[in-house]
Amino acid sequence: MSARPAPVRIDDLANPRFAPEYEPIRAALTDAGALLQLEPEGLMEAAIAQTGLDDFGDEAFREHLEVLCWALHHESGYGPAGIATAYVQLTQLLRNRLLIEDVLRRHPEIDDLEVRAPIIICGLPRTGTTHLHNLMAADPALRSLPYWESTEPVLPPGEQAELERTGGPDPRRARTAAALDVLDVALPYFKRMHEMTVDHVHEEIQLLAIDFSTALFETMAAMPTWRDHYLATDQTPVYAYLRKVLQVLQWQRGGTRWVLKSPQHLEHFPVLARTFPDATFVVTHRDPVSVTASLATMISYTARMSHAAVDPHRIGQYWAARIEDMLRACVNDREVLPAERSIDVHFDEFMADDIGTVAAIYARADLPVTDAVRRRLDAFVSENPRGKHGQLAYDLRADF
Repeated sequence: MSARPAPVRIDDLANPRFAPEYEPIRAALTDAGALLQLEPEGLMEAAIAQTGLDDFGDEAFREHLEVLCWALHHESGYGPAGIATAYVQLTQLLRNRLLIEDVLRRHPEIDDLEVRAPIIICGLPRTGTTHLHNLMAADPALRSLPYWESTEPVLPPGEQAELERTGGPDPRRARTAAALDVLDVALPYFKRMHEMTVDHVHEEIQLLAIDFSTALFETMAAMPTWRDHYLATDQTPVYAYLRKVLQVLQWQRGGTRWVLKSPQHLEHFPVLARTFPDATFVVTHRDPVSVTASLATMISYTARMSHAAVDPHRIGQYWAARIEDMLRACVNDREVLPAERSIDVHFDEFMADDIGTVAAIYARADLPVTDAVRRRLDAFVSENPRGKHGQLAYDLRADF
């Protein structure tokens, strides 16, 4: 086996250096963004034109979208390339919403599907949640959300008909692969922090974003107005929407028992427990200083694709405060999660015995760890060792 790459310290967070191959892409995004405005009506009209559909369902999301668009223009620090990227992202979310509502209208039986006893991983970013999520998703008894499905939950009717006629390949996979190719060129060290592949098991925050009230948008930029609006919003209908999208996905590709994951759940334990009353909850923990260093580095690194100028100090201060907010919410509401169906997982213990950790979670969730399941878990660990793409060296004081 070849040696793993040596650790790297990213020394250009504030003054990014781009690979020559990315410069033409960056220039094209800059040119496009100079001509675009992020306005709810314009974005919705674009989504309608692209899908031929016009029913967005419950339009309470409009208020969230309006606040988000204002914050992206006035608080994000985005340059034209960032505006272009956000335009594509928000239009895609609106297209997803139109397509989901269309499927629900044509197939009302979806409402009768049961989202039964999911296992939900809740923990700060960078606490091992991604490895745990992907490891548990290696068990075919659990339904998970691959990245390609999270970005486009429902195909347009024409593409769906063609897929059924020909038997594949699913065009969403090719589109996801193309987007990840760009990411690899723009951010060559990103895989050291958070590997992304077409079939990578992704968190449901991408589905929550289709209702436009989610912490996902905070990772795009430090936007206090958006943050305050998000935190003041009752998340009950947003999580109900998430449950509805999970029903659509079950109807399309099967599966009944989900393994889910998102850091944002830490701030919403009461809503989460009411939405999924029979869930098993896994709460992960790690030294918050390590979490802050890792997360601030990741967000500062990705900011180079969108920001006119990257300010790691502002990003570090913003996320140090948000991590404290999330931790306090977790502590305040931890008892909301039923003791018989919740478990706390500490990072060091998980890293020392990841298979044993999964076995403890399965016991709490009343799931068997059969020999076949253990072989799949062992295979995943063998094929995905920690730091297989190399690790990063973090310096909280020097960088932030």
